[in-house]
Amino acid sequence: MTGRAWTRLAGVTAIALAGMWTLPASAQTAEVKEKPRMYTYVANWAIPRAHWADMAKDAAATDKVLEKALANGALVGYGDETTVVHEADGYTHDSWFASLSLAGLLNTLDELYKNGGATSGVLMTATKHADAIYVSKYYNWKSGSYKGGYNHAGFYQLKADAPDDALDSLCRNVLVPILEKMLADGTIVEYDIDEEAIHTQAPGAFAIFYQTAMAEGLDKYNATLREALKKNPTFGAAVRSVTDRAAHRDELVRANATYK
Repeated sequence: MTGRAWTRLAGVTAIALAGMWTLPASAQTAEVKEKPRMYTYVANWAIPRAHWADMAKDAAATDKVLEKALANGALVGYGDETTVVHEADGYTHDSWFASLSLAGLLNTLDELYKNGGATSGVLMTATKHADAIYVSKYYNWKSGSYKGGYNHAGFYQLKADAPDDALDSLCRNVLVPILEKMLADGTIVEYDIDEEAIHTQAPGAFAIFYQTAMAEGLDKYNATLREALKKNPTFGAAVRSVTDRAAHRDELVRANATYK
């Protein structure tokens, strides 16, 4: 999970996503089924550089509330992130937490409000702020806490005439089998494929998030995708037919995360 400002990923990920669409059935190890819906709340902040150090202190205070929610089952994960590749008018920090129900998500948000987590001193210095709620049916992680890792996000937009099941087909036949393999071999420690649950952008947008425990995991991830392209240079036509390449964006953040 990441900064998730929905309008942000080109390069090898775009090519690799296209290439994996027609992954042969023989490359899949098991039938992929959607999971119970997971909802993620994200708060994005643009914080002046002079106050960046204060955000770490704020995250530590917020974590006390989120740790309690994780322990009582309201949440399945939470974290905070700092942007690595900055945009001129983009966000610098975010915090997030995830639940298997909207009630778990919103009750946790209420607890943060009651504890003053939404009005802490450093947050009052923000020059820009936005919230979002996402939903995922395809996700997995390795339980535990990860500090100082990296979270990469790829944002995509389906074409207006894409089949209704385009994203489900992509997840089941292509993305999830490869992401599960990389989760099993330690390349990544978490992934989720999200859509907006509360739409603030046009429907049809989706995002692919993955987290690595260290920077080397990013290279290993990209190497795996490049190898898939070498094995089948004709990969790509299917995804190009259903996604708008001009709408594709990337995001890279330093990530602290805890998963149940």
